[in-house]
Amino acid sequence: MERQITKMGGNPITLVGPELKVGDSAPEFIVTDNDLNPKSLNDFEGKIKMISVVPSLDTKVCDMQTRRFNEMAIGFSDNVVVLTISMDLPFAQGRWCGAAGVERVITLSDHLKASFGNNYGLLIKELRLLNRAVLLIDTGNVIRYIEIVEENHDLPDYEKVLEALKKIQN
Repeated sequence: MERQITKMGGNPITLVGPELKVGDSAPEFIVTDNDLNPKSLNDFEGKIKMISVVPSLDTKVCDMQTRRFNEMAIGFSDNVVVLTISMDLPFAQGRWCGAAGVERVITLSDHLKASFGNNYGLLIKELRLLNRAVLLIDTGNVIRYIEIVEENHDLPDYEKVLEALKKIQN
């Protein structure tokens, strides 16, 4: 399935994969951690998963988004895990985290198979990058919040993400 619901630099882009909705079961995915180990949705079983999706950590907006979620995570309970998924190589993600002092966000790479991008409908066909988005997945792996930005240069609505997280935790 392909759809054009978002833009990059004002130009329409095509997202590949299903259009997921709140209430859907979260699809499985296989990504790579910074130590080149495969990670899947099941590796975070029993946790609320906040997934911050960015095109590349080497860009200003993606950098700001990831740093902001890292700061926000300080106040989260141990039951919440914050994942940032991009197409960046695991080595670059690890290097970026060290330089940025990001310790509360787990960076994961979808570069190998684009499993996450394809399964979550966030793979940009024209660029083989991921579209900026935020998802909240509860402990039962049900999607409880989705925000896909209309323009990839825009940041997500952090307040709405926090409101949705509070509802899941109650």
